[in-house]
Amino acid sequence: MDARARRRPSERGRLDLALLNVLAVNAGSTSLKLHLVDGEGASTRVTDLDAVDAAGLEAVAHRVVHGGDAFREPAVIDDAVLEAIIGLEPLAPLHNAPALEAIDDAMRRLPGIPHVAVFDTLFHATMPSEAREYAIPRAWREDWSVRRYGFHGLSVAWSVERAAALLGRPAGDLRLVVCHLGGGCSVTAVAGGCSRDTTMGFSPLEGVPMATRSGSVDPAIPAYIVREHGMDAAEVERALTAESGLLGLGGSADMRELDAAAAAGDQGARLAIDVFCHRVAAGVGSMAVSADGLDAVVFTGGIGEGSAMIRRRISTRLGVLGVELDDALNDAASRDGDISTAASRARVLVVASREELIAARAARACLARV
Repeated sequence: MDARARRRPSERGRLDLALLNVLAVNAGSTSLKLHLVDGEGASTRVTDLDAVDAAGLEAVAHRVVHGGDAFREPAVIDDAVLEAIIGLEPLAPLHNAPALEAIDDAMRRLPGIPHVAVFDTLFHATMPSEAREYAIPRAWREDWSVRRYGFHGLSVAWSVERAAALLGRPAGDLRLVVCHLGGGCSVTAVAGGCSRDTTMGFSPLEGVPMATRSGSVDPAIPAYIVREHGMDAAEVERALTAESGLLGLGGSADMRELDAAAAAGDQGARLAIDVFCHRVAAGVGSMAVSADGLDAVVFTGGIGEGSAMIRRRISTRLGVLGVELDDALNDAASRDGDISTAASRARVLVVASREELIAARAARACLARV
């Protein structure tokens, strides 16, 4: 029986889960995605847990953004693991809170099945100390674990795997810069198949501008706003996480709306796109240094996969790194592929994010160890 037949809805309007073994739950800052993943790597998206017949499941894999220093590998979820994830919520309030809600809902509705937490921070455990540490007081680093953790690890891991397949080279031989551009955005240096640096740091707020998050700002700004303008820490945090980024610059968090508005002459929308592309391109340059060179730039995430305009504008800024985009391939891109010219010294790839496959694999590996 082929994969499409296995994934056909049953007569009861539910999915036949006989060979769909892992439910991957991805609670992001702006969305909740559910996928059923079988042992051969085929996945089917479902709209809600009511579509899931638990009889066919081996496990539930939950993407959790921040694992802090508490988790160095995926973990079977029990009371202690839940408490540790709750304790990390202040470091990623936009992400760990919805993940906890999704875990609670899934464990209540799918009891008797192991639930595994898979952390985005794990991929970045290989970052060297020079990329991991902030130049801050020793007590902050050693006593309070204030350091750079990195995020979007599941997405980057899949991008590395697909880039190697598309380029026909072992992942260990490649120097890649992965641009995960969506509601949250990060740029990551990968060399030898491992993370070497990334733009996100202590929290998913650092780095390039995002849909509603500011990205990196001068650290004196929050103190100035509190001291001189009467906002408290919670208000400043909300402003930087929910009222900034593309929304703060251009009035919309949706790149498609900004593109249309900019084409109609809206100066705020044009500014938002210009700032975004400038910062991402600068991030690629920085990450190319950390990767000790550049064999390919990979675009993934909702904007990275879906916006030919953004890929073109960023790539144009990367000509100094040997990047040369093929406009026809870029405009026609609808699936994984190489969109650079034959003469481009560094390849430009588009990769559809498949975080659910990495999460499902990690959950199976975790359960095999217990």
